[in-house]
Amino acid sequence: MSTSARFDRGHTDDLISFLTASPSPYHAVANAAERLEKAGFRQLRETDAWDGSAGGRFVLRGGAIVAWFVPEGAEPHTPFRIVGAHTDSPNLRVKPLPDTGSYGWRQIAVEIYGGTLLNTWLDRDLGLAGRITLRDGSHRLINVDRALLRVPQLAVHLDRSVNTDGLKLDRQRHMQPIWGLGDPQEGDLIRFVAQEAGVDAADITGWDLMPHAIEPPSYLGRDRELLAGPRMDNLLSVHAGTAALAAVATSAVAEPLPYIPVLAAFDHEENGSQSDTGADGPLLGTVLERSVLARGGTFEDRARAFAGTVCLSSDTGHAVHPNYSDRHDPTHHPRANGGPILKVNVNMRYATDGSGRAVFAAACEKAGVPWQSFVSNNSMPCGTTIGPITAARHGIQTVDIGVAILSMHSARELCGADDPYLLANALVAFLEG
Repeated sequence: MSTSARFDRGHTDDLISFLTASPSPYHAVANAAERLEKAGFRQLRETDAWDGSAGGRFVLRGGAIVAWFVPEGAEPHTPFRIVGAHTDSPNLRVKPLPDTGSYGWRQIAVEIYGGTLLNTWLDRDLGLAGRITLRDGSHRLINVDRALLRVPQLAVHLDRSVNTDGLKLDRQRHMQPIWGLGDPQEGDLIRFVAQEAGVDAADITGWDLMPHAIEPPSYLGRDRELLAGPRMDNLLSVHAGTAALAAVATSAVAEPLPYIPVLAAFDHEENGSQSDTGADGPLLGTVLERSVLARGGTFEDRARAFAGTVCLSSDTGHAVHPNYSDRHDPTHHPRANGGPILKVNVNMRYATDGSGRAVFAAACEKAGVPWQSFVSNNSMPCGTTIGPITAARHGIQTVDIGVAILSMHSARELCGADDPYLLANALVAFLEG
């Protein structure tokens, strides 16, 4: 199979489209599924019996997707090559009783989801997206992609110390968006959402809704060498993993693979992954085990397959910040457009070890892609990913990688415009084995 680069700047153009069309985890998995269907994959329902024939499959559950491609001649004990990612991003989420307000302003009650940079949500034009659940149990995606909401900042005249002492935001009192004038009316928001979705408000019995910044992603810089946009943490990896899996599956028709390539994109990483759609849930293990059994495998085959499996946990990491270089490790300075990063933490906040480093280095070498190393400053706490969770829960060798960005957890993040396709090319080489 050819190991030349499959993706170029056109991949980044496509990432812009993917980010724009994916204002919620539910939209992200729907868009990933649509792309995989065009590559010949078909959806399986978890309640149906599965067969073990060759070809591409995927399972959707809420804001998560697990997709895999079974090559011709795959044995029950054939190992997997997994690209892991997550579909959620830190943001604001609509509360069960959303209609609130005071002093003649109509507002929407929201909770803070994950470790978002609160100030980046101020004075932005926000839309509303997510899913609604109807009385019959079905779901509808909703995307009001126009200026609907706004979290207004207090004027400097009323906070004279803001530029000297810093902005102080109370998560409960200061982050509730406005969306109109007048007194709040119970049921107002859901009636509006029902109208947008073309359903009766009485049929909506549940919702998972979230504001999103409506400013589209854009190239930035003198030479357009940077990309600014929302939800790069971690839809950048979801998009790259989807593109890589589709490319590998298409090529595998001509030349069989030694592994079964998999994409596992989970929800709820930003708040601990402990849900039925999170990496700490049983979804991935159940899907992989059912795939083994569908091909006539036994528990012994499952154990053999898992023992030979490797997962690349792909998530964004920190590029060196020119204004805060002291916050970074003095000998590790990942740069934008320097290629994907290998993330290491000896306390297992990342799952990478020396053996995993060799797997990643081999994939990058095969793809002709440069790569960089990231470790945290010893004086700074280190974040974590789905990597250690995947390794511990399933006994699968896992390597933490990603793309270096600035403004992580902002409503609008920044990366090098070349890094998304460099990552995708490395993922292709990895999935090919």
